[in-house]
Amino acid sequence: MMSSFPRYPRSPGSRLHWGRMLTPAIRNIIIACTGAFLVQTLLLLFFPPIVSVRVNQELGLVPLLVTHGLRLWQPVTYLFLHGGIWHLLFNMLFLWMFGADLERAWGTHRFYVYYFLTGIGAGCTNVLVKTLLDPHGTGASVTIPTIGASGAIYGVLLAAAIVFPDRQVWLIPFPVTIPMKIYVAGAIAIEFFATLGTGGDNVSHVTHLGGALVGYIYLRRGLFLYRARNDYLDWKRRRTRRKFDVYVRDHKDEPPHNPDDRWVN
Repeated sequence: MMSSFPRYPRSPGSRLHWGRMLTPAIRNIIIACTGAFLVQTLLLLFFPPIVSVRVNQELGLVPLLVTHGLRLWQPVTYLFLHGGIWHLLFNMLFLWMFGADLERAWGTHRFYVYYFLTGIGAGCTNVLVKTLLDPHGTGASVTIPTIGASGAIYGVLLAAAIVFPDRQVWLIPFPVTIPMKIYVAGAIAIEFFATLGTGGDNVSHVTHLGGALVGYIYLRRGLFLYRARNDYLDWKRRRTRRKFDVYVRDHKDEPPHNPDDRWVN
């Protein structure tokens, strides 16, 4: 089969349209995370390791510092730091693959709101769960910083499965495709069962699940409120009907009040 694109390397039709591939929010998030990673790399190269440790303690997510009100900005700043080049590349790749069409469908402003809401919500879930499991802060889980945009990425994955449920996704590295909803459901299931393990893989699975959960609640909030409103109205109708039935039963044998002399039966 012949390709519909020109083969000439200098042809204008063969150029990549980066403006179309990278939507504004996706582009800005990638630039911000890449810039932060560049700073992290320079600190590792030109300063003692303690400097990088201190940066992660200040800007990463440390539950003990958040719950004590010492680093309230950490549920936001931890999203921009990454633990290595592959960590950054995979997160940004998934953000672009699953987030670009979401931004086109929703618009840039709504995508920004959703991305940071799920990212911050994932961080807060991390803080809540680890604090409940270790309220006195004696374990390493509440003192070691969590970094990376993976919580927000899982929120984006969840939204893609809801908005584009039947879109086919290539199951890398296998030459097969599956529906988006199956792909994301499998990814979330893997994260759930991973939380039941020993937790020795240095991956914050709770944060990933938190991002997906916050995304689901946000996207379904209208449905939840609609059901709650309908349940309340149904309860009021049943309550009014019961009162009416009681009134009719208690007054069915009484004559009408102030009968009209012209009443004809």
